[in-house]
Parts: sequence; structure tokens; C-alpha cells
Amino acid sequence: MNEKLNLIGKKLITKIINFKFDQYHKTDAKKALKNIESTKGKTEPKLIKLSDEYAKDIFGWQGYAPWLYVYSAVSETFKEGWIPDNYYGKIVVPAIKGDYGKTAFLSALSKKIFKSNFFPDIAYFINGLFYSNDYEVVQESNIKDFLFKNSTNVVFKIDNSLQGRGVYLLKKTSFDLKTIRLLGNGVFQDYIKQHSFFSEFMPNSVATLRLTTVHDSNGNFSVRQSLLRFGRNEDTHIISASSTRIPVNLTTGELYGLGYINPWHIIDRHPDTHVLFEKRKIPKFQKYISTALELHKLVPFIGCIGWDLIMDRNENIKVMEWNGYNNGMTICEATYGPCFSDLGWENIWREVKTMH
Repeated sequence: MNEKLNLIGKKLITKIINFKFDQYHKTDAKKALKNIESTKGKTEPKLIKLSDEYAKDIFGWQGYAPWLYVYSAVSETFKEGWIPDNYYGKIVVPAIKGDYGKTAFLSALSKKIFKSNFFPDIAYFINGLFYSNDYEVVQESNIKDFLFKNSTNVVFKIDNSLQGRGVYLLKKTSFDLKTIRLLGNGVFQDYIKQHSFFSEFMPNSVATLRLTTVHDSNGNFSVRQSLLRFGRNEDTHIISASSTRIPVNLTTGELYGLGYINPWHIIDRHPDTHVLFEKRKIPKFQKYISTALELHKLVPFIGCIGWDLIMDRNENIKVMEWNGYNNGMTICEATYGPCFSDLGWENIWREVKTMH
């Protein structure tokens, strides 16, 4: 009897979580479509109809159509092979990543897993203790000097920080141990001095280049998406809600002429510095590509990963964080997708349904 009640309870919780997830995406896609149409005009009804039919026929539910509306509005056509973002998050992510992808939420594990100097980690605060990036305990009386021995600023990121929330710029003059304890487990990282290419667009915060890599069923690793993100004048770091996002050509590293500022307002230049995106190419772009692929090969059991990278003034690539679970895909999918059409992801829902 208790087992039956537990099973019913778990199913109810799953339904509630899925309902909230679906409502969030429906609202988000609706808002995106409205803002795109404010610039491009109303999306053709035939594209909406095609999206509805495709969602139902290919993904088994018309509720996946709203993101297809967005992709269609951006591309001004319909393309078979697109993956709706809510389908990706609800169906694909658990299937190709599972709990292994969630290891990315625990920031102190990154250097342990990858054994790489690409991560700018200085130290960690874990379960009440401070550790060096070699996982040696650092006494509280020494931690301030340890953190700020090379700089007056460091960055602290709490575990499972998402969309720029849970990221703090710490200064030596105002460093407070009590604050760290209240924030909880996390990683201390060097404050990166970024390459001049990125500072020209926004000098007040460090940009991030998001590369999305995939490990397919044939054992091949590839980069499928690239998106450059800048902060705003008032931001100390990238915050998703206010960031400027520009798709990047995967072959050349050249920025697309148009980018987006939330929620999906189309722009052709940074809103604060007014630097144009068109005909600007990221320096040494292939170095980012090779870094992301090299790192993904160390965790091949995670099928798709989002890497947030940047090049410093000395042209060293730094991995600011990696997202092994629900990394977003919408802007690149809409701009130059479909990016994942050869992977068979559209069939996963059928396999899941058969298993249950």
C-alpha cells in the first residue's frame, strides 16, 4: 500500500514539475515571438500551421510548437530538423545526460574531473571548509591573503549558479568570511582580463563565448552552436536577463550582423558602446573549438555540453564554467539551425514512451 502511494506521489510531483516547465517555456516563447514580430512583422500563418503539424507529428505533442514559431519568425521560413527548446530540456537532456550531466552543478569538481589549467579556479568553499585548487585545506585566518595574493578582485560562484545569478565580484578591501558562509558552497576564480577584442564591445564585464559540443552515437565529437554574450554597463558579469547575445559563424568565427537583447529584441550593435557586430571576427576562433572538443572527450558520457569560454590578454583560453545539463539552444537554432538534425533526438520521446 505504501509503495503504491509513493508511486502515485512521485507521478503527481512529476506532472506538476512538467506542467510548470511547459508553462514557463510557453510564456517565454510567446514573449520572444512578440518581440521578433515587433521588428519583422507578423509571422505568416502557414508557418504557424507547419509548426503545429510538425510538433504533433514529429515530437508527439503540439505543446512543442511555440519554439518552432520563434524559429520560423527569425528565419522567415520553416525548416525540418529543428529541435524545440522545451522538447530538448524535457526529453533529450535526461536521455543523453542523466545525472552525470548534473556534476557540472558542483563547481569544485571541474578541475578534479578535467585536470586542466583552462579553469581559472583559485580556491573552493565546500561544506564549511576552504580548499586550494589542489584540494588542500586553507585555514580561515589565511584565506583572504590566499585569495587576493595576485589581484585585488576575485569572482565567487555558488554551486548551481544559473543565468548569472549566484555570481559575485569580491574585493579585497570588503572581503567578509560571514558573507561567504551565508552564500554556501562555491568556487573562487581569477577575475579574467579579457582580450581587447571583447573589451571594445564592453569593458565593464567579461564576455563569454558559449560553444555547444555534442558526442554522438558513432563516437564523434563536434561543435554545433556558437553564441557570444556581452554584459551591460551596469553589470559586473554576464546576467542572462540583460545580456546581449550574438550568433557566431561556426566555420569562420565571424559575428552575425544581428544579435538579441532580452527578451529577443533585435539589435545590430551593443546597446551601450554602440559597437557594430557586422564583419567582426573573433580572434583565434579555432583555439576555442579545439579546447571545447578536447575537454568534452574527457566526459564522453555526457551527450551535449555548453562551454562558456573567453580568451585573456595573453591569448590563453579560460573556461569560466561548463553546463552539462540543460544548456539553452534557441538563438543559434533559430538563426542558422537546425543544428542537431542528424542525431535522431526527435525519436527519443518514442523510446521513452515505449520504456514506460
